[in-house]
Amino acid sequence: MSETDSVAHTQVELLGAAHIRQLASALGVVPTKKLGQNFVIDPNTVRRIAAEAHLQAQDVVVEIGPGLGSLTLAMLPQVKHVVAVEIDRVLAVQLPITVTKHAPSLAANLSVINADAMTVTQLGQAPTKLVANLPYNISVPVVLHFLEQFPSISEVLVMVQAEVADRMAAGPGSRTYGVPSVKLAWYGSVTKAGNVGRNVFWPAPNVDSGLVRIVRHAQSPDESLRAKTFAVIDSAFGQRRKTIRSALGAALGTTTQVETVLQAAGIDSGLRGEQLSLDDFLAIARAAIQVR
Repeated sequence: MSETDSVAHTQVELLGAAHIRQLASALGVVPTKKLGQNFVIDPNTVRRIAAEAHLQAQDVVVEIGPGLGSLTLAMLPQVKHVVAVEIDRVLAVQLPITVTKHAPSLAANLSVINADAMTVTQLGQAPTKLVANLPYNISVPVVLHFLEQFPSISEVLVMVQAEVADRMAAGPGSRTYGVPSVKLAWYGSVTKAGNVGRNVFWPAPNVDSGLVRIVRHAQSPDESLRAKTFAVIDSAFGQRRKTIRSALGAALGTTTQVETVLQAAGIDSGLRGEQLSLDDFLAIARAAIQVR
């Protein structure tokens, strides 16, 4: 099998290493650390991600940072539409051209938004899945942003730095458990979905990557509860070595106020943030709203 892999029945030609390098050269694109650009050059890897994403024919997928289009081409045959959000103007302009060349029958099923993903609040249609090879420097903030902005997203599958994957999926008591773990748990069930080696990228990063899956669960539509819960989480982990009696002042007020809220929530004030589950943080937030 050559680096270019053809899927005859959908008339899609996946991008291999030679295609990626030739395309980047023609565009004058040099992958930058600033934008966290590491392009996938292995067709089997994008095929694997598309399979792990549980894509359905009626899905509208939002892809963040599509780059040169490797993963985009793998997903298009399986879904109704892909909305790609790309901050790099050169790449954003090129993506529809690449799709027209390598998957001509599916070109109409792609929309491209040239914007910073952290500023996006509208996509033209409601996304049902988020699937992406995320730049390492924005991975957690951008996932949280899209889960907040687009409640229609039922499932997320992202490829991130292995260490970030561990933090995203960590549970209470774990060394890697922290703000990302708890905030993502607010939105859904978070699990690791596999490891990805560094040699499937160009340029190859200095770290391995991991796949993280988030399956959204029913949650309170109460924005004030989410905001208060997230404030409590930030406060608890902002001074990680302190007990929550000392750490929660930024979110709850004076030591007396903190003690009152924790007593109402039934939470031991001598615990530390990493010992608390999402349910514990929710209990504190609800108590804080009621006591106020």
